[in-house]
Amino acid sequence: MPGQASVDRSTDAIVQTHSVSRYFPRGDVHALHDVSLAITRGEHVSIVGKSGSGKSTLLNLIGGMDRPTSGEVYFDGQSLATANLDRYRRQQVGFVFQRYYLLPNLTAAENVQIPMFETSASANERAETANSLLAQVGLSGRGRHLPRQLSGGECQRVAIARAIANRPQVILADEPTGALDSESGMAILELLESLRETSQTTLVVVTHDEAVASRASRQIVLADGELVDSGGA
Repeated sequence: MPGQASVDRSTDAIVQTHSVSRYFPRGDVHALHDVSLAITRGEHVSIVGKSGSGKSTLLNLIGGMDRPTSGEVYFDGQSLATANLDRYRRQQVGFVFQRYYLLPNLTAAENVQIPMFETSASANERAETANSLLAQVGLSGRGRHLPRQLSGGECQRVAIARAIANRPQVILADEPTGALDSESGMAILELLESLRETSQTTLVVVTHDEAVASRASRQIVLADGELVDSGGA
């Protein structure tokens, strides 16, 4: 694999970036420049910085939703450069977004089942798993509700259940509390932290909120697309 010799195998890192840069020709935007970092398996880290600092771009590269202009992203010691990114996103990574991205014409349970459609699970197995996951995130009895019938906090819980449907090793959360009131936002953070502890999942949270960032064991700080502080890793 290209750049495979550059990965540091001396750590228990599940995610590593090596001299990653991302340039968008349209607009002449250098979103990231020469970012190298490591995230340890089971760790809870936050990625912080002002708007435009490159937080979401970095998360997209780690999650395989984009590829770097230069440099390498590694997952569990393997470069994503030659990986099947559809399979990687489906099997290894769970995404939680600020705006939920639930399909409005599907029920909560049907939304949770979406990642499972590419698996060998039967319709009955998918339904049972979805109901179990909804119960796990505190939404027992809400599976038949459409997103418009749920509160913002409930929609985010559905999104989290969907994110963990295929038991990913990493949860990537991009401003997961940004559209919620403070009470609902705190409940969502506590839920994500609980899931990390019980399943040993790695949790990476992008946020501009210091109260959210401070709950992580380590803060990765970006400014103008450059790594300012890796939090000691």
